[in-house]
Amino acid sequence: MNPRHPIHDLLAGFGHNTYAPFLDRLKIIYAAMDGKYQAAADGYGFNCTGCEDSCCFTRFYHYTLLEYLYILEGLNTLDGEKRAEMKRRALDVCRETDRADAQGVPVRLMCPLCVDGVCLLYAYRPMICRLHGIPHELQRPGEGLLQASGCDAFTRQFRGKQYVKFDRTPFYLKMAGLEKELRQALGMPRKIKMTVAQMIKTYGYG
Repeated sequence: MNPRHPIHDLLAGFGHNTYAPFLDRLKIIYAAMDGKYQAAADGYGFNCTGCEDSCCFTRFYHYTLLEYLYILEGLNTLDGEKRAEMKRRALDVCRETDRADAQGVPVRLMCPLCVDGVCLLYAYRPMICRLHGIPHELQRPGEGLLQASGCDAFTRQFRGKQYVKFDRTPFYLKMAGLEKELRQALGMPRKIKMTVAQMIKTYGYG
């Protein structure tokens, strides 16, 4: 039997019906996020078709229980064989990442959900996967307005082109608000910090 993962102790006693309404609200936020992102990308004529610098190689950390639960929701839509394959791939990524970290060497590993250039849970992908790629701005308390450039592939194609406004702030605020409500409902003050591979690794434990 697989050893129990600590996050399951945090979720013990709560069924799917407890958090399902929060995931329904998350879908609404994601839909608005996708719409604003696409409008800004269309303003440049930018269409991500994948590249050698794929962001799926980036070790993104995700900090909301919402995104964790939504990834598990997505895994439940796959058949048993495909879920087992994703679990194996996630375990391999986590193992190689831990080994590289222990040796103090950099590592670039493909997200386990990306198979032949296609994300198997694209509709369930976390916020940063939806927002990455194009220039944006973000208003952080006490830090003022932060502006960031697009990914390398975007910059190579559209260097010098006039900025199309894309403000991430409303989405960060909505995600933070919904996350707070979810944690209060579950009585879970502890934050998480997990990659997609680490999320998948916990699937089916306990």
